[in-house]
Amino acid sequence: MGPLLLGIDLGTGSSKGVLTDPGGRVVATAVRPRPRSMSMPRPGWAEVDAEAVWWGDVVAIARELVEAAGGAPIAGVCVSGVGPCLVLCDADDVPVRPAILYGVDMRATAEIDELTQRYGAATVLDRCATPITTQAVGPKALWVRRREPAVWARAARWYNSSSYVVRKLTGEYVLDHHTASQSVPLYDIEARRWHQPWYDDIMGDLPAPRLAWSSEVVGAVTPAAAEATGLPVGTPVCAGTVDAWAESVSVGVRRPGDLMLMYGSTMFFVQVLRDLARHPQLWNTAGVDAEAYCLAAGMATSGSLTGWLQELVGDVPFETLVAEAARVPAGADGLLLLPYFAGERTPIFDPYARGVVAGLTLRHGRGHLFRAVYEGIAFGIRQILELLDTEANPVRRLVAVGGGTQGGLWTRIVSDVTGRVQEVPKVTIGASYGDALLAGVGVGLVPAGTDWTVPGVTVEPDPTVRDTYDLLFAQYTSLYRDTRDQVHTLARLQSDPGPG
Repeated sequence: MGPLLLGIDLGTGSSKGVLTDPGGRVVATAVRPRPRSMSMPRPGWAEVDAEAVWWGDVVAIARELVEAAGGAPIAGVCVSGVGPCLVLCDADDVPVRPAILYGVDMRATAEIDELTQRYGAATVLDRCATPITTQAVGPKALWVRRREPAVWARAARWYNSSSYVVRKLTGEYVLDHHTASQSVPLYDIEARRWHQPWYDDIMGDLPAPRLAWSSEVVGAVTPAAAEATGLPVGTPVCAGTVDAWAESVSVGVRRPGDLMLMYGSTMFFVQVLRDLARHPQLWNTAGVDAEAYCLAAGMATSGSLTGWLQELVGDVPFETLVAEAARVPAGADGLLLLPYFAGERTPIFDPYARGVVAGLTLRHGRGHLFRAVYEGIAFGIRQILELLDTEANPVRRLVAVGGGTQGGLWTRIVSDVTGRVQEVPKVTIGASYGDALLAGVGVGLVPAGTDWTVPGVTVEPDPTVRDTYDLLFAQYTSLYRDTRDQVHTLARLQSDPGPG
């Protein structure tokens, strides 16, 4: 067997690895499920033990896939992960606190407001092409510096999930340009470098990692990492990136107008742009390829919400819930749900938003509620697609990926609600497959721009339910406005329940 490529992705509910040949043929896969590894010690907080979870998963997956390689050489490794995250480590690269996760962690609201006022919202948008939101690394770093000064004093370096693993594998302190562009407001997106005045203001003496493109080889497996993982000493390691962008690579979303819709624990959107764009409700980022730009958006819940409901009704088999929801008519018999069970990111950026279920009656059963969850998330998707579809950068092709595409009901509801055609590839292995492709590009075994995607099914909207969904979409958008003050009061009670 010839040289192989290893991709590993660190997800929210599991980590996955894949071993491929340079043509994209899958030789072996590995999965490490860990549905409860994310800690939520307080409302609005989301954390992970970086060493035990992320590095532990990489060690286990690498060992399994090295054995599956059967002695064939592994030519390159690339790792992606949830992000942007904040992993603070001491001089020995031991985490000094749990990793603070991406936009689902909403603790730094005061710091977001402070930094936006200090630098100016228009200036931030001009330099970073993205507003400072819960997705940004900068305010979370400032939160630790202010609220946990003893912890901050021990920190010597900071990482994302993927760059933390790169450090453990190679000893290199490096961050890919894409993740850096999400580390708002530390990075100047047009200059493609750290904006030193703002970096120093927020990060103080904490050194900045050097920057590299996602497929760039940034180091090689060290003897210590080889002993832990089974990878040969000297194996090339690429910079890697955030999981959603690796997934977009895995399904060929590389051309202007391409958009990936990722059905995962959260719903995420990546659109490739022709030109740099700035929008106060969207994230503009560097792409995985040099000189590329993307627009992105993300909801705070999707698969995590369906999992919560499944557990709530007694861990009924998922297939049973989907079948019951499929028998419920479009509109869930007048049941409407706001899916803001963990606050919301795009488009409202409201950490104090909460879930609302409107229209409940004694007639409604769990099938109605499950369908209302699917439909509520689909209404949120419609809001975001309307923001992404600009005159300068229209959405021309929508590719759906992720575990939520399985079974067909959710994708059908999304197409019906949005009126958009979705392409679902025949095989959607995920971000780890994109990592393997990036590794192949990095080591020169795969030409840049290669697409390993095999076409699958196309999901067309049903025009007969359009009027129903148009009516409910109008109610959905007004329901948030009409209940915002009440749910904000409830959110404050959840954060500070008071005596008794």
